This record gives sequence, C-alpha cells and structure tokens, in this order.
Amino acid sequence: MKRAVVVIVFFAALVGIWQVATMSGRWSPVLLPPPRAVGEYLWAALSDGTLVDAAMVTLRRLLIGYAIGLAIGLPLGLAVSTSQYLEDTVGALALGLQTLPSVCWVPLALLWFGQTEAAMLFVVVMGTVWSVVLATSAGARTIPPIYARAARTMGSQGFDKWTRVILPASLPFVVSGMKQGWAFAWRSLMAAEIFVTILTGFGLGHLLQYGRELSAMDQVIGVMVAIVLIGLVADKLLFSPWERFVHRRWGTGLI
Repeated sequence: MKRAVVVIVFFAALVGIWQVATMSGRWSPVLLPPPRAVGEYLWAALSDGTLVDAAMVTLRRLLIGYAIGLAIGLPLGLAVSTSQYLEDTVGALALGLQTLPSVCWVPLALLWFGQTEAAMLFVVVMGTVWSVVLATSAGARTIPPIYARAARTMGSQGFDKWTRVILPASLPFVVSGMKQGWAFAWRSLMAAEIFVTILTGFGLGHLLQYGRELSAMDQVIGVMVAIVLIGLVADKLLFSPWERFVHRRWGTGLI
C-alpha cells in the first residue's frame, strides 16, 4: 500500500509540474499541450478504437520479431560460449552490431525489402538478436566448470547437458539479455514504423509520425505515454515473474 501511494504521488507531481509549465506562458500550447488535452486525445483514441488497433498491430509485429530474435540469439550465444574462435569472430560481430543504433537498420531494410512488413520485422530481429547472443554467451562462460564436469560424470552430454545444466545455470544472464533485447526491439520497431509506410496495418509509430505531420502534439505526447505504459505492463507481465524466480533460486534478491 505504501509503495502504491509513493508511486501515485510521484507521477501526480510530474503531471503537476507539466501543468504548471503549460500555464506559465513560456511554452506555446502547440508545442507543449496541457495534460488535459493529451488526456482528451487518449480518451478519444481509445473510444474510437484507433489506439487499441494501433497497439495490437505494433505488439503483433514486436512479438513475432522478438520471438525470432530469441530463436536465433539463444543457440548462437551458447555456441559462441563454447569456442574462443567463435568468441573472437561472431562474438566481436555481435558486440559491434549491438552498439549500432537501431535506426541504422531502417535504410538497409527499405532497400532490401521495400515498404513491407518484412522490412519492419527485419529491423526488430536485428535489434533483438545481438543483445541475446552477448548475454547468453556471457552467462554460459561464467558457469563454474565443475557443473559441466559433474554433468558428464552423471552421464549428461551433448544437447542434454546444454538444456538441463548450462542454460539453467546461466538463466540470470539470459533473462537480463532477454529484457534488454525486448527494450531494443521496442526501439527498433518504433524507428521502423516511423519510416516504413505500409497499408497492411498502422501501428503506434505511424500514429507518432502522423501527429508530427499534423503538428498535433497532443497526439504525439499521447502516443508516447501509451508506449511507455505498454512497456511497463509488458515488463510486469513478461519479465518480472522471471526475475523474481531467478532471485529466489539464486538468492540474489534485495534484503
């Protein structure tokens, strides 16, 4: 209860500061609309289904791209952890590409795939896979060698050893990499939706772009608020349970 009160007070204070800034006269309402205008846009967009439809389109693209990124990144990260040659080559490549801003993939995706869903999917996958590769590789390399030797002694080899010993033991790093990959996937998809215009579905990034073209700052800020809220909900539903399990399993929770 106390934590909830603190959270409510904190965000209410932020909205209050926002309201005071708009009332000071130093900002044009065109550039910084008051909280009420943004709330009215969010209510109208929710009522007519615009915001819900856009969020569903964006989440569908995000989940598909993120799942593909995980399917590539997890086994590739495990493979990199097994060989110094792979670490020096594929690992170095993953480190370099992970530092590349997600928006840099958009021109390449447009040239390769055009104004299509595949272009956005490509950008999301590229924003996800390298973080997962690096986190999985780092996690597998930090496992004490005694774990692998004990597994071999008990007859666990090959695929069984990796799935039942190595991967579970590196789970704290894997979960961290998955969470980071999710954040990069979000950013990548927003960049893709802003620059890739297609008729198969309008996402939140498209609403941002249309708000900019119409100079509708209430729409721009409203969509940004919606993106933040969706990100917080996704974190609570997808990653917080995993993190709590990892903290309990490895005894790393806060005292």
